[in-house]
Amino acid sequence: MLVLVTGCSGGDGGSGELASGKTATATITPANGAASVRPDGPIEVKAAQGTLQNVTVQGKGSTITGKMSADRKTWRSERTLTPATSYTVTAQVSHDGKTETVSSTFTTLKPARTLSIVDVTPNLEGEKVGVGMPIFVRFNRAVTDRAAVERALQVTPEKPVAGAWRWVAPDQVIYRTQTYWPAHQRVRFSARLAGLNLGNGTYGAKDVQETIQIGAAQITKGNINGHHMTVTRDGKKLRTIPFSAGNGTTREYTTTSGVHLLMEKGNPVIMEAPGRKPGDPGYYKQKVNYAVRFSNSGEYVHSAPWSVGSQGSANVSHGCLNVSPSNAKWYYDIMQRGDVIDLKGTSRDVEWDNGWSFWQLSFAEWKKGSALS
Repeated sequence: MLVLVTGCSGGDGGSGELASGKTATATITPANGAASVRPDGPIEVKAAQGTLQNVTVQGKGSTITGKMSADRKTWRSERTLTPATSYTVTAQVSHDGKTETVSSTFTTLKPARTLSIVDVTPNLEGEKVGVGMPIFVRFNRAVTDRAAVERALQVTPEKPVAGAWRWVAPDQVIYRTQTYWPAHQRVRFSARLAGLNLGNGTYGAKDVQETIQIGAAQITKGNINGHHMTVTRDGKKLRTIPFSAGNGTTREYTTTSGVHLLMEKGNPVIMEAPGRKPGDPGYYKQKVNYAVRFSNSGEYVHSAPWSVGSQGSANVSHGCLNVSPSNAKWYYDIMQRGDVIDLKGTSRDVEWDNGWSFWQLSFAEWKKGSALS
């Protein structure tokens, strides 16, 4: 067994000595006892004599693997290290028919600032999402080196489909596919942030992994002037539902056309006239049941027993899709976040950033928001 004896300088390698005083057969960088080691620096093991048989790195941070040279004289780590973490490198060296062990334990620096992921959506346990679902990633601070962070983010579906990231805020990036996700699969998201040097003393804090379940391809298509929408699942028709959409007397009372995504649901939901207060003309405040949101401008599919007589024939709502109580409950029960609802027939197109209406942008336009485009 070799005991590595070195100084405590931050990045220098140590040769180590045998118990008998002979020079060790390998050097490890960073040296044993080193502190405040830069997380973006490599671990390197070099055989001074013989060949390297095996190299392992143990620590509570990111899993560190490496690449051995063809002549087995050199091993070098392949990724960055977790900040403020202790690592132990152990190498077995074969020389003159014997195998000797050399090790080094060191600690990486505690940075002035760290970048962390504070939310990945969707990530609810057991949830299955629709085929239009984007992946939202939010950080604990504004990202200055967006390209470096974007390169560290990886999306791996079981059924391959092209996709790209788009930065929508200094601390948020969103992934959207070129076409809808193929249904019934798992998508793995990983962020290899640990030790990533982002400049100005900021390093990535830790890696993040999530698994996202894509469910059935549930697509709703509706013609606002035709007052009906058809729901399909995996290409098979489930139900055609009569509705009453926005009355169109004002822009806010005009249901938006375009490709929307189902965002959330609530039972009940309190709906109140935007920009109005009690006593103003057109003011309303009403509790509705089985409400499924599809924009940030107050549009839902919801139960409206008061307008059943108009559903399928006239548009009398304030912008929502009014459906019967039984149809509302059915739609509420089957909805998945990220299901597509594609509406047409009005002069008001939904904005691409109104809710999750990202499919309003072509993929070419979407990719322009990437730091790597």
